[in-house]
Amino acid sequence: MSNQATKPTTVDLRRELGELYRGNEQPALVQVPAIDFLMIDGHGDPNGSAAFEGAVKALYGVAYGLRSRIRALLDGVEVRVMPLEGLWWIPDAQVWDFDDKSDWDWTVMLAEPDVVTPELVDETIATVRARRSLAALDGIRFETFEEGPAAQVLHRGPFVAERETLARLHEFIKERRTVPVGKHHEIYLTDAQRTAPDRMRTIIRQPVAVDG
Repeated sequence: MSNQATKPTTVDLRRELGELYRGNEQPALVQVPAIDFLMIDGHGDPNGSAAFEGAVKALYGVAYGLRSRIRALLDGVEVRVMPLEGLWWIPDAQVWDFDDKSDWDWTVMLAEPDVVTPELVDETIATVRARRSLAALDGIRFETFEEGPAAQVLHRGPFVAERETLARLHEFIKERRTVPVGKHHEIYLTDAQRTAPDRMRTIIRQPVAVDG
């Protein structure tokens, strides 16, 4: 009889969803299925914002809490924590204003696999709240989000240099005879707090619909 430990089963949503979380420097059309997310909404410039920072901390606190809880409930199962994502929009705006972000609305979120249930999320939030003082926990919701057809591209470099990449993406959308719908979506493959600006990688995604 072997004494070797059983290799844990890893639930890796990033690997399962393939191209949606790999990104490519050439714009591409993708089909985004329904995905469950932990979400928190907010408003205003995220730079230096205590509300934005608090939201991110609360999301990760619950996501890592879920990972620990699932490890305890399902012996040998490890859940990979997904990269941070953000939805961004300006109500009634026709053009993005990158210089003044005070009117921006946002939703920060973390994707979760099917093994995570609403009941498990509620239990984990309660556990995290008992251990840590995170006001943003009250704003967390667990919701299914489906974008459907979308165009996306990988941006390399700092956020302030996204305009050129975004312009290429929207030119691609126009060439495919589609139009933007829904909210500007970013997936942060690198941690802005720990990564040099020129090495940052961000997937920019824009849901689309057939023009006309």
